[in-house]
Amino acid sequence: VQLQASGGGSQQAGGSLRLSCVASGRTSSIYHMAWFRQTPEKGREFVAHIRWNDGTTYYADFVKGRFTISRDNAKNTVNLDMNSLKPEDTAIYLCAADLSSATYIYFPSDYQYWGQGTLVTVSS
Repeated sequence: VQLQASGGGSQQAGGSLRLSCVASGRTSSIYHMAWFRQTPEKGREFVAHIRWNDGTTYYADFVKGRFTISRDNAKNTVNLDMNSLKPEDTAIYLCAADLSSATYIYFPSDYQYWGQGTLVTVSS
């Protein structure tokens, strides 16, 4: 599975951005997809997850009510709509995928495949 993320950029606090992650390869075997973000201070942390077959979602507490993860199975794409952005949302955002049906979803080690990351910068 190959993952290609896009959509990052600069935004002012309170603004919105949409990130997209297109999967290719063994997409029919994908079970989980997720977004993580990475900063030097906090390392790589979980942002949001979506189960590929039924669309069940999970979010980190710090993005609940602001970010929405969604999928387009026909386009093999997962989107992350980010609203009410805050300066602390500044990070490199990475999409991840796994083929296992295991229930662990919150740690980077739970995912086998990673995209290259896209930078989001939020200014105050």
